[in-house]
Amino acid sequence: MQKRFMPTLIVLYRRAPGSNVLYKSNWYLPVLLVSIMIMLLAGCVAQPTGGSANATPNLERVVYVINGALGDNAFYDSGQAGIDQIKADYSVETRTIETNFDAGQYEPALQAAVTYADVIFVISYGFEDQLKEYADKYPNKIFVNIDTVVENSGKTITSVDFIEEESAYLTGVVAGLTTLDTSLPGINADKLIGAVGGDVDPVINAFVFAYTNGAHSVDPEIQVETKFLGSWDDTGKGKQAALQLYDQNVDVVFQIAAAAGLGVLQAAEERQLYAIGVDSNQNDLAPGYVVASDLKNVGNAIIDIYKSIQDGSYQPGQTLEYGLASGGVDVTFEAQKQPLSQAIIDQVMAVRQQIIDGELKIERYSGQ
Repeated sequence: MQKRFMPTLIVLYRRAPGSNVLYKSNWYLPVLLVSIMIMLLAGCVAQPTGGSANATPNLERVVYVINGALGDNAFYDSGQAGIDQIKADYSVETRTIETNFDAGQYEPALQAAVTYADVIFVISYGFEDQLKEYADKYPNKIFVNIDTVVENSGKTITSVDFIEEESAYLTGVVAGLTTLDTSLPGINADKLIGAVGGDVDPVINAFVFAYTNGAHSVDPEIQVETKFLGSWDDTGKGKQAALQLYDQNVDVVFQIAAAAGLGVLQAAEERQLYAIGVDSNQNDLAPGYVVASDLKNVGNAIIDIYKSIQDGSYQPGQTLEYGLASGGVDVTFEAQKQPLSQAIIDQVMAVRQQIIDGELKIERYSGQ
């Protein structure tokens, strides 16, 4: 709460020469006015600074600001799992601010975050510029931006850059081997696989790029059909897009569309065909039809970075890469009902180990 300056009127008196009688002085007013002006100017200077850059951040409160909403069983929920874990491990207070893809909520969310805490984890798709402004305005706050690289002029934002190409390459290998295995129920002879993205952006393009490369490593003749929804939360659109792909003889679809992608898994179960989950283990959301999930361990990154903040090794302004070797990304086949043969799983895991060991270098996406 902003304090208001309430001036106290001080009346000055003077003694008349040769008398014990005190009279009110008529010159106190200019002095009082000057005093008020100084106080007001001092207040104006203090308001916008956001504190000294050398101030020690209070680590007892942590905020998680997301451009979307929880409940996707994937990206945002993975981050929330990390927030919940640091709350348990360090007994800190935490808050999550969901903006539900509403651009009008982005700046108020950041303002609420800096008001509440000094440690702020942000998924800033769509409001990168506002994040830069707040980071520069509040140099003593710790801002950690997740999944994209954002650099403010003060170079205080730390960015988490997942090497999603490594795990997406593996999912391409999974899809390629699946579409060639005609012994699986529902698999046709066409070498067609699909992907459904929430929207066109560099991260989703990187997923599709590596997914395609992984499939082509199995068989260069495999074709990849891709649809973009223009939505991250419309499950109906995700399901419709997947059904359209299945109608084109695609028999396995990689969902990279957050909550909207849950519709892809529903379509796979409805058509008794196959899908690949994303960000978290979604294999049991449609048992027997989700053959694997591409993991992006947002929560693990949050836990790792907060640990460095607590132990004093944290350095602001860095770009931290999390790939397969560090556990930032991965692929999982763990499921109640796994339709793939152990032979296919073993082939994928062998490629996985080659990437971890550095024997296989995965090409990074360089476009937009």
